[in-house]
Amino acid sequence: MLEYLNDYLPTLRNALDIALVFVIVYVVLKLLRGTRAVPTVVGMVLLALLYWLAVAQDLATLEFVLRSAFFYIGLIIIVLFQSEIRQALIYFGNRLRFPVLRRTRGQLGETIYDEVVLAATTLASEKTGALIVVERNVGLRNLIDTGVTLDAKLSYDLLVTIFNPSTPLHDGAVIIQNERIAAASVFLPLTKNPGVSRELGTRHRAAIGVTEGSDAVSVVVSEETGLITFVENGAMRRNLDTTALRALLLGAMEISVTEKKREPTKTMKESETEITVV
Repeated sequence: MLEYLNDYLPTLRNALDIALVFVIVYVVLKLLRGTRAVPTVVGMVLLALLYWLAVAQDLATLEFVLRSAFFYIGLIIIVLFQSEIRQALIYFGNRLRFPVLRRTRGQLGETIYDEVVLAATTLASEKTGALIVVERNVGLRNLIDTGVTLDAKLSYDLLVTIFNPSTPLHDGAVIIQNERIAAASVFLPLTKNPGVSRELGTRHRAAIGVTEGSDAVSVVVSEETGLITFVENGAMRRNLDTTALRALLLGAMEISVTEKKREPTKTMKESETEITVV
């Protein structure tokens, strides 16, 4: 029996080796799909083929130039794709983290995020610009420290008041951490993705940028159109209604949406309170 296993052990090891490489390549390609890294990777492959041609045809000068360039490729990759590398590490970290390291959610569950949905809907109806960032597993302390620290209970009234254009805190983003408003008037890094439409303003570019550098999600209310946008992993879902926004937000926070939503106890106009949420 042992001899039988010893005969097949190298074969199993090789199969495992190939399978692991296949999984890594597949995940990397999946992460690169649709990003600015794709044409760069294609260019690097073409350079590799050109180097192979130079070696095969004994083109000494071209081989020397390409060999010298390949020496700096590692550094170039880190500089050019630092955001993509960070996003990939976050992707792997979120899926390989141990249960003991998972961040525990609060006891309020979906009801606390209904405050965000209700506030975004109200601000959208008034065409008041807003940017709300919800922290997940990657901490945003470096961004929170750049704003005005609040550490206040998350509520509809406070969110609407903060984004009121007549208040000093309306310019910038609100960051929600551990189901509390950690800071307001936070200025976020803008996305550097050249594929982003030029029609999008600073608020939308900041919402994309913060989700590219972390696993946070953003809710944006356009000041010009009143449209609500949800951003996750640099991807936008635009023109959302209340039901769609609530489903996306609770899904991102890994909260079940089967519970019955508590009725908001806010005093608003009838046109703003009659919102049906499934």
